[in-house]
Formats: sequence, structure tokens, C-alpha cells
Amino acid sequence: MNILITGGASGLGLATAEAVEKEGWRALVVDVREPDQRFDHVTADLADRGQAERAVHELAERAGGLDGVVTAAGIDACGRLEDVPADDWERVIQVNLLGTAAVVRAALPYLKRTRGKVVTCASTLGLRPLSDASAYSASKFGVVGFTRGLAVELRGEVGVTLLIPGGMRTGFFDGRPEQYKPGPEAGLNDPADVAQTVVFALRQPTGCEVRELVVCPSTETSWP
Repeated sequence: MNILITGGASGLGLATAEAVEKEGWRALVVDVREPDQRFDHVTADLADRGQAERAVHELAERAGGLDGVVTAAGIDACGRLEDVPADDWERVIQVNLLGTAAVVRAALPYLKRTRGKVVTCASTLGLRPLSDASAYSASKFGVVGFTRGLAVELRGEVGVTLLIPGGMRTGFFDGRPEQYKPGPEAGLNDPADVAQTVVFALRQPTGCEVRELVVCPSTETSWP
């Protein structure tokens, strides 16, 4: 199977690409950064709809179609609304929500041919907001609503799964002020373990769908 993965250069995206390859499937990676050279890839900024669409079409045509899409790309801009520059705040929405929609939209013609699957990546902060994370929560609440609507829209044509992960041990927290980094007591998940749940959703037979998956550390504080 050909599985397109956004954000595949690091974090959950990279872990998913590695898990996909271990299944004997083909990982097709889209990221703003150059990913590991072992994966077929295209670099693109998902805040730019044209770049997102180009990347999907290029990889799908190169691979001869798509059987699945996993939208793991995501960014954050921590701080109170009045303190986060407007451009930074809006870029979070552009990448996390609008980029997700652009990738899925571009992939739909290919996925309908194969009755493939979409796995979108929201967050526990898309169910329960926290202070100083309004951009991220707004984007992930949007992904939740987008995915639930998509599942209704595409039923019988394309499988749709909403992944809602809690905190993971990735570079996502690098470069943040200390108050926005997980403390040493935080029991974060290994992204490789979360990637296995993505593979589980992708592996389901046609017509059988895992609608939503909440995957979080047992000590997760942002759920329920």
C-alpha cells in the first residue's frame, strides 16, 4: 500500500513512516524540511495550499496511486493571545487545519479509486483547551470537527479515522520557553507506540473503520 504522511521528517510523522515501511507498505513523506532519504518525499510548506496540493499529486503520481493519508504535520505558537504575533498565531491554523484539509482534498481522487483511508491527527487539546495555547487548540478543535464531518461525507467511499494523541516524546517541544516544556515528571508516550495505532487503523478491511482513537499516556492531564 502507498501511504502519504505529512510531517514525516520528525516526531509522530517519522515514527509512522517507519511503522508503515515495517508493514511492507510504501511511505510517501511530505514535510517542510528534508526528511530521511530512505523515504520517497517532496518538501512543501503546508501553509501554502498550492505547495500542499503539488506535493500530494507529485507523490501519488510517482507511486501510482494512494491507499492512505496520515496528516501528522503540526506546529504551535505558545503564549497568551495578546502576546503571540498575529502572523505566528494564524500560521498555526494554516498548517494544522487548512494544511490538513488541503492535503486530504488533493488526495481524495486517488483514495476514492482504492477505497483508501484517511487518518487525521488532532490532539487532546482539541477536546480540552489549556491557557496560552489558543492557536493550537483552535486548530485542533478544527481538525476534530473537520474529520467528523469528513467521515459523514465520505462514508462508503473512503475510510476516515480521527487520531487524538496526548503528549509524546518528540522535538515538538524544542525551542519553547521553559514554562511551556513538559516537566521531568511528565510521562510522555513514545511516538513509535502511537504510530502503531495509526497502522492499526490503516490495516482495517474495507468497510470496517476505526472512527476515533484517543491515545495518551496513562498520566495524561489534558484528558478527559
